[in-house]
Amino acid sequence: MRKKKNCDARMERCSDIWIKEPEKYKGKWAERFGNDNPIHIEIGCGKGNFIVGMAKMYPDVNFIAIEKVEDVIVMAMEKTVAAELTNVLFMDMDAEKIEDIFEFGEIRRIYLNFSDPWKKNKQAKRRLTHKRFLDRYKAVLKQGDYIWFKTDNKALFDFSLNSFAEENFKLENISLDLHNSKFEGNVMTEYEQRFSEQGMPIYRLEATYLGWEDNRKKES
Repeated sequence: MRKKKNCDARMERCSDIWIKEPEKYKGKWAERFGNDNPIHIEIGCGKGNFIVGMAKMYPDVNFIAIEKVEDVIVMAMEKTVAAELTNVLFMDMDAEKIEDIFEFGEIRRIYLNFSDPWKKNKQAKRRLTHKRFLDRYKAVLKQGDYIWFKTDNKALFDFSLNSFAEENFKLENISLDLHNSKFEGNVMTEYEQRFSEQGMPIYRLEATYLGWEDNRKKES
């Protein structure tokens, strides 16, 4: 109980960047940020190394970090406050609810970094690259924009390649060993730092839904 109260108190100290009722900003996130900069979201931000690093690198982008574990997200928020960043917001919620939070086209990029692989076959629907989630991403992304995905788990990467392909996503910049590739500007997560130090390969891809192009052709 004491640990819970301490976590709640720490989150309250970050109340300026902690969105408690995100549903009321659906379609109004530009107003919440106070500008028309593109909005990127990270689903499963962990302790915040990635989102803080990206926000520093791209001050003209607005970032929203989603994490459902409170004692983890509070560390990410504290890092953001310490860095005096004004282009990052946080919400503690499940990724299944993103259609309740964002309008179609409100998001310009989604980051999925080192998501839980849910290793058992019966758990496949819980993977963040399963069709169930891909449909939700399509409902909030701007037409033609991307999902960026990184993982250390080869089985999850293979599953994701197939999942994206089956759902008519175009795949680009696929890497089977990110840190030994020519990709520039990579910002590492806490897990990525640890795995890299152990010499483990990092798998990465970018995906965009091709159905948007088909829809535009039908309308013309």
